[in-house]
Amino acid sequence: MVKLFLNANTSGYLRGLALEFNESTNAVRKELNQLSSAGYLGKGKEQNKVTYQANTKHPLFVPLQNMVRKYVGLDTIVKTVLNRMGDVARVIVIGDYAEGIDSGTIDVVVEGADLNTVYINQMASKIEKEIGRKVNFTLTSNFTRTDGFVIYDKEVEGKKEG
Repeated sequence: MVKLFLNANTSGYLRGLALEFNESTNAVRKELNQLSSAGYLGKGKEQNKVTYQANTKHPLFVPLQNMVRKYVGLDTIVKTVLNRMGDVARVIVIGDYAEGIDSGTIDVVVEGADLNTVYINQMASKIEKEIGRKVNFTLTSNFTRTDGFVIYDKEVEGKKEG
């Protein structure tokens, strides 16, 4: 679930997922078939391989994604960052977790003007203890890379409130 629901743009195929999770292809196939039959995953074809991706149109997609993100600790990171970081424009996850790999180290980019670097440096170890994962923060005024996925966007959140 982490692999496919953390970042909805992530997909996987049977053998690749079996290798990644160190499981037999039969066990992974059984789970993928059950999740597909229930409508949680969509199937596609890519170079003679059946690929699986989270079905973003499923009515339970958002609650499942929120549950996975809470499990990983992304909700804690966002709450902490927004609390006293300054004018945060976006919070973006890059690296392993953006690929759906639960490696234990979350790379987070905080984009904004006049960010409180002292606060985030003080809070990093507290966040790590709370979520049980290492967190690497990168602070910038302008993030232009296209990898990763946004977990907070001030403009989007502002439109929700208005």
